[in-house]
Amino acid sequence: MDRKIDRPLELILVRHAESERNKVKKDESFFADEYARNKVRGIADEEVELTEAGKSQARITGHILKQSFGVFDYVYHSGYKRTKQTVDEILRNYSESEKDRMKVRMSSFIRERDPGYAYDMTEEEAKKAFPYMAEYWKTFGGYFAVPPGGESLAQVTERIYLFMDTIFRDRAGQKILVVTHAGAIRSFRFLLEKWSYEQALRFSTEQKPLNCGVTVYEYDKHDHHLHLKSYNKVYY
Repeated sequence: MDRKIDRPLELILVRHAESERNKVKKDESFFADEYARNKVRGIADEEVELTEAGKSQARITGHILKQSFGVFDYVYHSGYKRTKQTVDEILRNYSESEKDRMKVRMSSFIRERDPGYAYDMTEEEAKKAFPYMAEYWKTFGGYFAVPPGGESLAQVTERIYLFMDTIFRDRAGQKILVVTHAGAIRSFRFLLEKWSYEQALRFSTEQKPLNCGVTVYEYDKHDHHLHLKSYNKVYY
């Protein structure tokens, strides 16, 4: 007797489109200077919105997603404005009847990694406030090190595990789209591809998920696992 399917048939992960902070920070850990920081200073992470370029990225990506995967059973986002807006722009490519067939849900488990106290700091300010960080980061590495007041990627992986456990149980045999954040996608990869700690620590900046980068996992009915089909493809 065939074993029952216990995973989604397709799991598509998409990093949110370009946000206002992405544009200003250029995806660096800190602001380059006061001028750059003042453009978005004081806006909570969950309130950061997409740029107009980001909205265009998401619409173009949605066109490819519809062509490649059709209608999804469930669409998940983190609840942050930039992921909700990315979902909205993706779904512009679908008719009203098609959107009615897709259930859109928010999950806080797939939220952005908490950056901690240095969230609005320039690089100079962060070095002054946390002079020990460079040595600490070098010792523990980018998977285990915890930003002051924030989360390590290892901690993000713990909540991504809870999210995966839920969709494995409740969405088996379905087609799932997840719009989330760069750190969360790295944690998905750790779990789905069964990375060792050494693999997680070797993750380089060249591998970082791009805005609207699409990562695809497909269910293998022979070994009953989700396997990586493609990583971080962009279409804009």
